[in-house]
Amino acid sequence: MKKGDHLFLVDGSGYIFRAYHALPPLTRKSDGLPTGAVAGFCNMLYKLIEDTKDEFEPTHLAVIFDASGKTFRNDIYPLYKAQRPEPPEDLRPQFALVRDAVRAFSVPSIEMLNYEADDLIATYARLAREAGARVTIVSSDKDLMQLVSDDVDMLDTMKMKTIRHAEVIEKFGVPPEKVIDVQALAGDSVDNVPGVPGIGIKTAAELINEYGDLESLLARASEIKQPKRREKLIENAELARISKQLVTLDQNVPIDVPVEAMGIHDPNPGKLIAFLKDMEFTTLTRRVGERFGVDVDKVAPAGEHPSHPAGEEKPTRVEMAPSKIGGAPGATLAGLDRSFKDARHVAVTTLAELQEWIARACEAGIVAVDTETDSLDPMQARLVGFSLCYEPGFACYVPLQHGSGGNLDLDNAATQQQIPMKDALAALKPLFEDPSILKVGQNLKYDLTVFAQHGLSLTAHDDTMLMSYALDAGLHGHGMDELSELHLGHKPIPYSEVAGSGKAQVTFDQVPVDKAVAYAAEDADVTLRLFHVLRPRLVAEHRLTVYETLERPLVPVLVDMERAGIKVDRNVLARLSGDFAQKMAQYEEEIYELAGHRFNIGSPKQLGEILYDKMGHEGGKKTKTGAWSTDADALEALAVQGHDLPRRVLDWRGLSKLKSTYTDALPSFIHPETGRVHTSYSLAATSTGRLSSSDPNLQNIPVRTEDGRKIRTAFIAEKGNKLISADYSQIELRLLAHIADIDALKKAFAEGMDIHAMTASEMFGVPVQGMDPSVRRRAKAINFGIIYGISAFGLANQLGIPRQEAGEYIDRYFKRFPGIRAYMETTKEQAHTHGFVETIFGRRVHLPAINSKNPAERAFNERAAINAPIQGAAADIIRRAMIRMPDALRDARLSARMLLQVHDELIFEAPDDEAEKTCALVAKVMADAAEPAVKLSVPLDVEARAANNWDEAH
Repeated sequence: MKKGDHLFLVDGSGYIFRAYHALPPLTRKSDGLPTGAVAGFCNMLYKLIEDTKDEFEPTHLAVIFDASGKTFRNDIYPLYKAQRPEPPEDLRPQFALVRDAVRAFSVPSIEMLNYEADDLIATYARLAREAGARVTIVSSDKDLMQLVSDDVDMLDTMKMKTIRHAEVIEKFGVPPEKVIDVQALAGDSVDNVPGVPGIGIKTAAELINEYGDLESLLARASEIKQPKRREKLIENAELARISKQLVTLDQNVPIDVPVEAMGIHDPNPGKLIAFLKDMEFTTLTRRVGERFGVDVDKVAPAGEHPSHPAGEEKPTRVEMAPSKIGGAPGATLAGLDRSFKDARHVAVTTLAELQEWIARACEAGIVAVDTETDSLDPMQARLVGFSLCYEPGFACYVPLQHGSGGNLDLDNAATQQQIPMKDALAALKPLFEDPSILKVGQNLKYDLTVFAQHGLSLTAHDDTMLMSYALDAGLHGHGMDELSELHLGHKPIPYSEVAGSGKAQVTFDQVPVDKAVAYAAEDADVTLRLFHVLRPRLVAEHRLTVYETLERPLVPVLVDMERAGIKVDRNVLARLSGDFAQKMAQYEEEIYELAGHRFNIGSPKQLGEILYDKMGHEGGKKTKTGAWSTDADALEALAVQGHDLPRRVLDWRGLSKLKSTYTDALPSFIHPETGRVHTSYSLAATSTGRLSSSDPNLQNIPVRTEDGRKIRTAFIAEKGNKLISADYSQIELRLLAHIADIDALKKAFAEGMDIHAMTASEMFGVPVQGMDPSVRRRAKAINFGIIYGISAFGLANQLGIPRQEAGEYIDRYFKRFPGIRAYMETTKEQAHTHGFVETIFGRRVHLPAINSKNPAERAFNERAAINAPIQGAAADIIRRAMIRMPDALRDARLSARMLLQVHDELIFEAPDDEAEKTCALVAKVMADAAEPAVKLSVPLDVEARAANNWDEAH
């Protein structure tokens, strides 16, 4: 929301009662359902939208309702609204229908437990006003008049009368800012606000005008000449104060729906007409049809749904882009609110049935897709079945290979028949390849890989996991179960409920089909519902560009990379494993000698007793169990003090991890058919946008140690090919120079200087030529440490120097480059204020614990806030490069394949005779990746080399 916008906030609860009393009782002819209030409400809302768009030019609109139940005011005064009568019997079932009506108009329907609609209206009005927007509150409720200001007015649509400053004075005798004081004195018999007995609106206004405000009046009550009035005020002062709390609207409600999500747009005509026809509102249905040019006779009422698609007449599809694929802000389906208990999840076991479901998906223009397999590894998984959902509440599961790999008893007719794999996939192919039909998945990369193994590809797809990630990175996880509970209030069936757990767990092909249907069809149903919840938020919260440029297009790129894999030499790994074992044995003997006796080096308890109890080293800390801590930080702290035993234990641990994690484990990851290792990338595992690698993790192979680099020699190119490593040089420092606007750093990068030597020269006053390597190393540690908010203690440990000296280095650094300190403080302030930071490409990183009362937790989050815009921007840049790379290689007619991404590095495999051209092209694509979205003030330097193995290429 911005300056010049105009927000309309409709008092939905007031609208309902006005609508109910404005029309005679109406019922739906088909079943006798009371619909009078719904009819009146729909007509009022439609009229409001149509009548105000030219005169008032609203840009944002929402309808706000009272939630059922008590509010915080009942905690203040238990009798608040206690005398209000129950709503009429025929009005109660219409409350939910009215909310359905609002959503059918594609208008946000908002309510919140523990708060009244007026509080939400007050909060949204404040937010809009602070953004420079105008606000119109559609209501005549006197309680809302306290909000009227130069930027906020009210509209009584029954009289089409605008309520501004003068009208408030006419009603209360005081300006808007003093309304709550008058109401506190006068009370409200309808809401059971006590006030001061015997004082009405007129008297209250006279008193407030004379004494200024309620507290001044109560403080000077003894001065009042009229005895009864004086006594009442003195006796009921506390009641007046309580009353003021009751009538004061809360302008700081912790809202769930942002004001940006209220942008006005045309409703989905098909959805709105379907709802109105279901309600049997003939006149309004016709008016809406004429307004949008839709033949209403071709639209089925929202309540008419087949229990099973096979053999039923197909509903007419309303061709209205972009709602055809659910792309319009606020777009939902009529069935989105259908309970999961009412959902129809069925098995599809014949080709004719499957083709009917596919036809329904084509008509809907959207379908959620999910696969069921017998393995988490998509490269080796067998496709057991798949599920489809074209509308919330209507999903099917298509079993393909149940019972084929074991002894499952297929004991009923529904499960005995399964569609042949070849036929089912052939039927899916046109659907998957049709770009006009949106395919939706949750963690779609897995499903795309499984289908690709069968020769199928998907065009036009969306991923709910990545939508959630683009919206809420850092706030929560993005798995389907968690998102379902968070956004839908529904807990999906656990996998263990259908497949068992522990030793009793079976693969999905051994799950009875009836159980498989319940589980698998629900997954597709949940996914489609999540899509309709998350997609509008992308637009409303301005996250669509991030999703569509950094998240979604990377999915097929990663699918191709993971399927390509990388060749690993078993013989090299075996030799290294033997070498590491011998070296570890040597370390063990040295450790025993330093300790004075043999012990279990892998036992933290025994090691701690030797270091702190026997050898008496100081500075040790104990864990919750009472044992000495011997983690890496504790051992490093001792090692920098010159103690040999902890240093050698660290060396032993490092080799042990290399051996167990890589040289011993990697051979088990070699695919039996491809002979290559196929890692899996997670797009939504970090808060900053960095990818993570698993099964196996190829991003944590140490490169600073000689032994770690040896692991990379096992990663080789196929015969006749070269591996190419393309690496960004100091990208995070370059981004720091750009983001923090550090002229000295920008100049150094532009001139191609040795940045660490330049920093050392700036800080320590030594010439670059002939610089002592140790001085440059200290500057390098500070350069990189600053990005991560390193402390004096951390730098002291890293360089092996006293803490005071390290602190002096950091202070000197900030004096030489003052812009960095300013960037840090500004970034921390933004994080504390908003709860998030953003990269230069718009990626938002939430930090929910940034304002924690725990100093350590708060400090950790502040360091993360400083680092996230830099590390996140680096991650965004390499994502952009990866997304562009396949087309760039194809356009250049180069046959290289992108195999791996490791932080700031990309690995390719290219034919020997194309290696040189590939290096040049890859370097250019990576160097230009930020543009045109961001014009960096520093160049991105990329080093690309070709060699026979990864280590040589790096």
